[in-house]
Amino acid sequence: MKNYLISKSRRLRGTPYTSRIEKQGVTAYTVYNHMLLPTKFEGTLEDAYHHLKGHVQVWDVSVQRQTEINGKDSAKLVQLITCRDLSKSKIGRCYYAPIIDHKAKLISDPVILKLAEDRWWISLSDSDLELFAKGLAIGKGYDVNIFEAKVDIFSVQGPKSLSLMEKVLGPKIKELKFFGFDYFEFGGSKHLIARSGWSKQGGFEVYMEHEEAGLALYDKLFEVGDEFNLKPGCPNLIERIESSLLSYGNDIDIGDNPLECGFDKYVNLDSDVEFLGKEELKRVKSEGIKRKLMGVKIDAQQIAVNGSINLYDNSKNFIGELRSGSYNPMFKQVIGIAMINKPYFNVSQEIKINIDGKDYSGRLCDLPFI
Repeated sequence: MKNYLISKSRRLRGTPYTSRIEKQGVTAYTVYNHMLLPTKFEGTLEDAYHHLKGHVQVWDVSVQRQTEINGKDSAKLVQLITCRDLSKSKIGRCYYAPIIDHKAKLISDPVILKLAEDRWWISLSDSDLELFAKGLAIGKGYDVNIFEAKVDIFSVQGPKSLSLMEKVLGPKIKELKFFGFDYFEFGGSKHLIARSGWSKQGGFEVYMEHEEAGLALYDKLFEVGDEFNLKPGCPNLIERIESSLLSYGNDIDIGDNPLECGFDKYVNLDSDVEFLGKEELKRVKSEGIKRKLMGVKIDAQQIAVNGSINLYDNSKNFIGELRSGSYNPMFKQVIGIAMINKPYFNVSQEIKINIDGKDYSGRLCDLPFI
């Protein structure tokens, strides 16, 4: 697959860490929320996968923009746009919460942070939410403020992430529970740090509001990180598919509803809370889904998924589309994430796929893979 340069411009923003990661060996970017997201450093994707699972990496993930909603009616608006019941949400916690429209289609699948009873951050997947939220607030007459907060995230991921963070920030960091956040002092400023991240290897996300102190913390991690084999990195395609961490715009998009995507535990239809698309989701649940997101294992050694790839059964009937895929060293074959049509979404359903002009066989499986 031929690679092309990305031209930087004012509409395609870098991050406070861009100059650092370019010195640290970044070799490729993609575009995410109108910003530059690193996708590769020196070495192979498989090398980075093994390093992530064994050591620790620091990622520039400033592309996770924060849509802040604050004000008297902020809780009403945040609840209106997600099918997850947040009525008992707590300050200091993060909540994975699918955002849907009036037809129950996915707008985004962000993490929502509750900073106060009347202040929230919506940590975006690759999607435009601010104007959607503003339109609803205007239409409802809600007393809220909605804007992109000046926050730039870097992530510390991998099994040695806790040891590294403890060395720099002290033992208090060990008290953070998964999807919890608190404030930690460094460089004369307090930084919001959450025990979260886009890998299943454990880690933290640092929400940098004070640029100078935040960059000093970033640099400090690399200053002391040699004993933990720290390296710069980025979200790893192999690891995230293996861990079944869904990518909005790739595995799921605005054409899907939460029940098709396996988000049942985040769809609260029996509560009294009001949210967009609730009646439509009740109808879908009553009738049953007609598509389902599933895993697929393919008897191939390589694949590049730049767009959806059609899947067929042994009789050449179209059964769905592969949306993401990569060779996996653990399974020693290609694994991927696919949207499968009814009545084919059964475990062990045999599939056929054409990759670069050659036919391959495979089978469907449930998610997650491990």
